Amino acid sequence: MELIQNNPDLAAYLAADDAIDHEHPVVRRTVATLSANAPDAYAYAEAAFTFVRDAIPHSFDSGDERSEMGVPPAEGWGSVTWRASDVLETRTGICYAKSHALVALLRARGIPAALCYQKFEAVHGLIALKLPGRERWVRQDARGGEAGAAAQFRLDREQLAFTVRPEFNEVDYPVLFAEPHPAVLQCLRDAVDRHRLAQLLPTAL
Repeated sequence: MELIQNNPDLAAYLAADDAIDHEHPVVRRTVATLSANAPDAYAYAEAAFTFVRDAIPHSFDSGDERSEMGVPPAEGWGSVTWRASDVLETRTGICYAKSHALVALLRARGIPAALCYQKFEAVHGLIALKLPGRERWVRQDARGGEAGAAAQFRLDREQLAFTVRPEFNEVDYPVLFAEPHPAVLQCLRDAVDRHRLAQLLPTAL
């Protein structure tokens, strides 16, 4: 499958926004820690992937109900993690939120990173990155937990958490998003807890 940038400007895949807040001190501290034993971009990217996959439990697996930083949400906003900094601080999030965190960690080190999606019963979130000196984007899936245990950081081929089965109307979306898809971000912001989030997950993009 050919991956397609939704923004032709590579700089868009290094930018910060509300969800990918890679200038936040929590993100920067995590970058510094991960960089300590990562001499180059490849080693750092693998370390960031492994950290998000293994050290941040998927909240549907763990049953974590915590809100952002333990603070009640502002009026009109949900209470599940969606900002990269909150995911890293609370160490919880679903696949979308974990993807935001991984993209933020990569962009903070100058590695272009995109948000990608697959369609199963609900839309699943993952990322793609483009390392220096490489022409191709490569998707990576840091979902983690038992469901994502098979996912590995690879550049020679994809080894994702889930394989799409077209015969069941499952879809690999080829678009590389520079920002979270609006439907994804809306469901995260609107959910008051993970139970409500499960009801709000988009079923297609």
